Amino acid sequence: MRQTARDIMVTEFSTINHHASVTEAVRLIYNGKIRKTGYKTICVMVTNDFGDLVGVLSMFDILYHIRPPFLNYLGDSVQIGIQELESYVNRFKGLTVEQVMNTPVKYVSPDTDIMKVVDRMVKDKCRRLPVVAGSKVIGIVYLSEVYCHICKNWLDIDLTA
Repeated sequence: MRQTARDIMVTEFSTINHHASVTEAVRLIYNGKIRKTGYKTICVMVTNDFGDLVGVLSMFDILYHIRPPFLNYLGDSVQIGIQELESYVNRFKGLTVEQVMNTPVKYVSPDTDIMKVVDRMVKDKCRRLPVVAGSKVIGIVYLSEVYCHICKNWLDIDLTA
């Protein structure tokens, strides 16, 4: 039996408008739901005013932008005080989601074969792929769900119990 992204996608996910504040996005991610596999959702899908997918914002993206840029050059030898870290966080607070979101978005269609989903996730080192029909997000395929889905038959266990 052919299995597709539709078979393993999560249909409960958070979205945020690209004009929203980063603080609102941080709050959504911080309060992320725990999925049935036990993993916490750590990203939001970014949409435009028409509800079309225009980006993804993850916990990683937020931490990347809070991180002082001089660390790219000075590495691990630098000590950062709490006041300095707070200044980077305060600068970040004034940004919009559009300024820090990850774009262009890599995605799959609902009818994409699971092995093609796995291939794309491995090659592109993706932790998640939105499932898009037209220009609307209808679900998300998470690496952890793909792994659990493939391995539950292999290991002959019921992961929903």
